[in-house]
Amino acid sequence: MASAAEKPRFKLPRLKFWPAIIQRRLPRSLMGRVLLIIVAPILIMQLIVTWVFFDMHWEAVTAKLSEGMAGDVAWAVSAYEADPTDANLKRISEQAKPMGLTLSVLRGDLPDHLKPSLFVPLDQALDRALGNALDQPYWFNTTLYPGFLDIRVKVKTGLLRIFVPKDRAFVTTGHIFFFWIIGATGLLTTVAALFIRNQVRAIERLADAAEKFGRGEDDPSFKPYGATEVRAAARAFLEMKSRIQRQIEQRTTLLASVSHDLRTPLTRLKLELAMATQDTATERMKQDVSEMAYMIDEYLAFARGEAGEDTDTVFVGDLMEGLRENTARTGHALAVEQPTETISVRIRRLSIERAMTNLIMNGFHYGKTVRLGAAVEGREVHLHIDDDGPGIAPEKREEAFKPFSRLDEARNQNIKGVGLGLAIVKQLTELHGGKVRVRSRGLNQGTTFIVSLPVSVIYSPKPE
Repeated sequence: MASAAEKPRFKLPRLKFWPAIIQRRLPRSLMGRVLLIIVAPILIMQLIVTWVFFDMHWEAVTAKLSEGMAGDVAWAVSAYEADPTDANLKRISEQAKPMGLTLSVLRGDLPDHLKPSLFVPLDQALDRALGNALDQPYWFNTTLYPGFLDIRVKVKTGLLRIFVPKDRAFVTTGHIFFFWIIGATGLLTTVAALFIRNQVRAIERLADAAEKFGRGEDDPSFKPYGATEVRAAARAFLEMKSRIQRQIEQRTTLLASVSHDLRTPLTRLKLELAMATQDTATERMKQDVSEMAYMIDEYLAFARGEAGEDTDTVFVGDLMEGLRENTARTGHALAVEQPTETISVRIRRLSIERAMTNLIMNGFHYGKTVRLGAAVEGREVHLHIDDDGPGIAPEKREEAFKPFSRLDEARNQNIKGVGLGLAIVKQLTELHGGKVRVRSRGLNQGTTFIVSLPVSVIYSPKPE
């Protein structure tokens, strides 16, 4: 006999509760999903109540009324056909007044079309009652005269036309029930939407504060509010923010101390070398000291991340023009293609200028021509730097942005570089909530770096 451990274990097949087509049509936002959770049961309940009301009450009452009215119509038709004279019609009309019937005789044939009512069950109930009560051909209209039914029956002398009040044939207050159903659903949905919106707004504020903090911006107006769970998440976020800010401050203080401690002996070395006998060995030592100072600046810039700079609203055109002027001071001519729209971005200007300068000078180091342009796509502005350099192989493009990466053929390598140029560009761009990408048409066919930043406002034309 097999032990319990040896017995085969049967698993039920995993079934997806929602078909894929329904999942694609469900709302994506929290507001929409919560509202659907509240409104869907209300609608289902209202539909069930409506179906029960019409199936068990309204149709039954309408059928009884229609049958009684059809019986009166059949009596009037039978009495008139027994003596189809004007005197008999007058006598029948007097007898039919207490029943609410108005009789007249028309010449001609029955209409060949029937204008249906907006509410089909009314016509069906009336047609069924008249069909059971009359042997003669008939025609009726429930929409031609407000408050009355127009019934015409084929008789020997032509058509017997009978007007009947609508309340004799069916319940005329059924539409009020519909108004109550629709009104109650709308009222409940509105109240639910208002309450849900208030709760969702708290989550949106938390997400907005987290996004601003990720870009290095502060939101002093943010305070926990909303439901208990949302307040708890907001308090946890504020505590996390406080801990991260303390760590940043401690790291900044440490970096400032390290920078001061390292620069002091380097300065002494530079002074001593300047006063020493100038020969080949001295020149080599000067070059080594300069490279050490450059490497220290690069390490500190990468570790610091320029997070201490305040953000400001900057026009992209002004930023590009400033980069062109700065590049001209180094002896290079940067071609600038201004965007057709006037775009503003909220950035740390010095940080973005440093990142863009890294890419521009990198382009001039490996090529002869560098172009700077901008284009808007959605809520992002794409700054692209094109050069005619050797390019980067596809398999090495991701590695080019890694810190301390010195690729054999990549753009990250230069004589005095430490492999942090593109890494600093990526760090500063992501600090602003953006991203940097690289495209190459192929080796020896140039390279394009694309820096994407969130757009604040698009103006046309540029405001004064």
